Amino acid sequence: MTDVKTPVGEAAEAPVSKPGKPIAWPLGIAGVALLVVGSFLSWSYNSQILNDLSINFYPGGLQLLAIFGAVLSLVLLLAEKGPLVKLGSWLDATLGLRMLGTGLAVYMVLIVIAITTQAGGLINVNPGGYVSLVGALLLAASAWMLPLRQLRDMSEARLPGWAEILAIAVLMGSILYAAAYALGLQDAWSFILCLLFIAVVATALFRTGALSWIGHVAQRRKRVLTLAAFVVAFLFPFTQNGSDANMSIANQVLIFSATAMGLNIVVGLAGLLDLGYIAFLGAGSYTAAVLSQSAFATVNWKPPFLLVVLLGACVSMVLGLIIGTPTLRVSGDYLAIVTLGFGEIFRFTMGNLDGNNGPNLTNGPNGVPGIPDLKIGNFNFGDSHIVAGIDLGRFSNYYFLLLVLIGFVILVFARLNNSRIGRGWVAIREDEKAAEAMGVNVFGLKLLAFAVGAFLAGLAGTIKAHQDAAVSPDQYQFIESAFLLAAIVLGGMGTIAGVLLGATILKLLPEKLRFFSEYRLLMFGLLLVLMMRFRPEGLVASRRRQLEFHEEDEELAVAVEEEHLIVEEAK
Repeated sequence: MTDVKTPVGEAAEAPVSKPGKPIAWPLGIAGVALLVVGSFLSWSYNSQILNDLSINFYPGGLQLLAIFGAVLSLVLLLAEKGPLVKLGSWLDATLGLRMLGTGLAVYMVLIVIAITTQAGGLINVNPGGYVSLVGALLLAASAWMLPLRQLRDMSEARLPGWAEILAIAVLMGSILYAAAYALGLQDAWSFILCLLFIAVVATALFRTGALSWIGHVAQRRKRVLTLAAFVVAFLFPFTQNGSDANMSIANQVLIFSATAMGLNIVVGLAGLLDLGYIAFLGAGSYTAAVLSQSAFATVNWKPPFLLVVLLGACVSMVLGLIIGTPTLRVSGDYLAIVTLGFGEIFRFTMGNLDGNNGPNLTNGPNGVPGIPDLKIGNFNFGDSHIVAGIDLGRFSNYYFLLLVLIGFVILVFARLNNSRIGRGWVAIREDEKAAEAMGVNVFGLKLLAFAVGAFLAGLAGTIKAHQDAAVSPDQYQFIESAFLLAAIVLGGMGTIAGVLLGATILKLLPEKLRFFSEYRLLMFGLLLVLMMRFRPEGLVASRRRQLEFHEEDEELAVAVEEEHLIVEEAK
């Protein structure tokens, strides 16, 4: 049943579209109570599994998550009927409860299965686990018996400025805590269950409309959101207790994100399908490697790193111009095949420049190992530092440098996207013939997209070479280009937050799900299939992109038109 939103100014108590069962609300309260009580009791007889859930009145991590879910459910129940009923006129508490209750039930069922399989039998599930399971099932049943209500438009919801800024701060702090907690989980089952819980809560908040309100707040306070995001990113190393493993993963995510953002210009804005983009990252890495202080470097010139960064980016840009000039007159599948071939040619070329098949420039298949850590002035990135009593190791140093890089890349992307050049790229993506007929320099803008995208990838590659301490041809295979393209499709083409989210998911999950071994690619494929079926516009898509896939949504069309008018008035 779809929700009908009431005009602004009508009564907060909107009429109920369909009456619910009287028992629904008290049943939900009982479910919340049982879920909380059970979470304070022991869930497992075996203390060696799921990070120890065997202690009474001392909840473990997964039990604390269940308690948080119960508290959130209680808030939604009180918004449905209770002291928070005014909030319920804005939030779709029923849909949120349905998602949250069902998700918590699945969460508890999987916990029982995990204890059973890891501990060797259902007998190892202690009473607390069953109490929480019953509570989650009662909550889910209650949610599906509650009525749906007519709601106000969340875009009209306003709070004082300090409250909206506080909401952004709480959201970003929650993201920081969730990321730190999830990365700290070493147990496979615990990590999967944590991801499931985060996905359930995020989906429930989306169903209620709370995330929609956050989106409107973010539009009104973009600078606050941007500052909060970078503060959270800056504080992340201080939550890892000096863990090099987690910081190494974080660095790979940032490198992958910066590279994907460059590809987002080519694919997301200009609509050019590039399947060999990883070659530009490799060009930057090899440039930094052969100009480094490594004993295996083949070039005797050792310029300062800041100059190396520019040289690596320019080499990648030149490659982009070389491949783009003769090939950008074709498009679609033909361009995809050409760029795929370019990516493979680059990899084989780097493997053949070994002094036998060509000049000795890259040491062939052996690559360039032993690349020393960066040293800018007196600061050595290989040294550990203690800040506020927290040990920040080698990977933390590179993390802060990569944070500066990703900030620069985002700035370049945002400026280009909001410029006349960006509008030209979007016009080419939508209809190249129509754009050319309207006077857009199609070939020039397509070539510029290739050059700028390659330049940004080259920047990331120069830092990647020093962080990895080695480069070799097998690091730049076609599968890496495929993953970069998948990050853009998964996150949302042409957006910043979407690409960052997609890159994080596709780089983080394979690292943390190594226990699935060869099944990781199967899971990746299933994820993309589900995304294309249920949300083809991506996880975080622009409204215009959403409208392309949901043309029948009149409300979305009106919102897009209003957004366009606001932008035009601002200009």
